[in-house]
Amino acid sequence: MIELYHADISTCSQKVRLCLAEKGLEWTSHPIDFAKAEHLAPSYLALNPNGVVPTLVHDGVPVIDSSVICEYLEEIAPKQGTALMPNTPYGRAKVRAWMRYIEEVPTAAIRVPSFNGLFLNGWRRMSDSQRARYIESTPLRKGHYRRFGTEGFSKEQVDESIERLRQTVERVHAAVAREPWLAGDAISIADLCVLPTIVRMSDIGLEGVWADLPEFNRWYDRMKGRPSFDKAFYPGSRVGLPANDRAANAGAEQSK
Repeated sequence: MIELYHADISTCSQKVRLCLAEKGLEWTSHPIDFAKAEHLAPSYLALNPNGVVPTLVHDGVPVIDSSVICEYLEEIAPKQGTALMPNTPYGRAKVRAWMRYIEEVPTAAIRVPSFNGLFLNGWRRMSDSQRARYIESTPLRKGHYRRFGTEGFSKEQVDESIERLRQTVERVHAAVAREPWLAGDAISIADLCVLPTIVRMSDIGLEGVWADLPEFNRWYDRMKGRPSFDKAFYPGSRVGLPANDRAANAGAEQSK
């Protein structure tokens, strides 16, 4: 039995939903409502002491961290659905190198423009004491919220994040100019784990970052055309500017 504790718009939840769809695995959904601080409830912290989403529970045992979950799904169902890891040591090393880069660079970078564009108004509406309590109650990223302040991240911080996102799409562009997918001839966890960041960039108006990268655009179109895309990005799981003010849900990027 597979259960997933996740949030609709969480990019890291989207990674796992993509993998579940590609593997064709059945799962029970447990949506987490950040506005109600369900990710900080004692019952959830017992499953995931980091207080972030997603958390996978398989046969009663929790597995945390989205990248770890994606590899775990491939390991428990290697012959079901799409194979998401290469069958050679070198191929798997290429995927894991991409995974480390994705975690360190685009996954972190996308939070800065996302927070400024989507969550700042609601964060400002909270009182100083409410913000302080929230920061102290979250197990991870206290410094992130303190730097966010009530004015959002600075232009310099946003520019640096977009520079890192541009580097990401350039690397994807270079990789898929050589081979069909990031790690070779077949789609892998690497393609699925970078995709939610790209979708978020599109949703918040950063599509111009890759306008001059034709191989990247072809890869992105192929990813959007896969059946798993609509299963992971169902109605209500994407954000937009400025119509969707998600700011009241200030913890929505509490994902990993």
